[in-house]
Amino acid sequence: MKLGLKQDEVRVVDYTPKWHEEFIRVQKELIENTGLDEKRIEHIGSTAIKGMAAKPILDLVAGVNDLGQVDQELLQAFHETGFLRLKVERPGEIVLAKFTDDTYQEKTHFIHLVEYRGELWNNVIYFRDYLNSNVEARTQYQEIKFAYLKNAAKGIKEYTDFKEAFVKGILAKRTESL
Repeated sequence: MKLGLKQDEVRVVDYTPKWHEEFIRVQKELIENTGLDEKRIEHIGSTAIKGMAAKPILDLVAGVNDLGQVDQELLQAFHETGFLRLKVERPGEIVLAKFTDDTYQEKTHFIHLVEYRGELWNNVIYFRDYLNSNVEARTQYQEIKFAYLKNAAKGIKEYTDFKEAFVKGILAKRTESL
């Protein structure tokens, strides 16, 4: 299993159970170094969906009580496990990434640091669980990814935008069930 994508590269590879094994390895390392509880570090994104072709980047969500109170000590603990804070500005989220080497050209892992059981946390967990339990939705999502690659394949922002309506449709189901 080889993880990694260069800046703005969009590539989808076949599912491998090794993604889950890598998540377990990283989760254990993060627990040991950050002191975060196991239940506050989850595998998300397409690599967390059984059978789903995905970009070869492992996404994790890590939950803290208050994003505004994240201190240098926690960020340093992430750094010591190879995760660097990105300059990405997203509301309610701090994004960290791990790279293949010190040229910082190819990312292999992302951590989305959010408030535990807050809106973002609940959305990414719901989306993952919904696709894992719904073959039809999983198939549809995979078809959307391949349609993008076949017809457009311009960059990561366009790829995300292309999938947005589907993702919002799934998340609307969560809102309806509340």
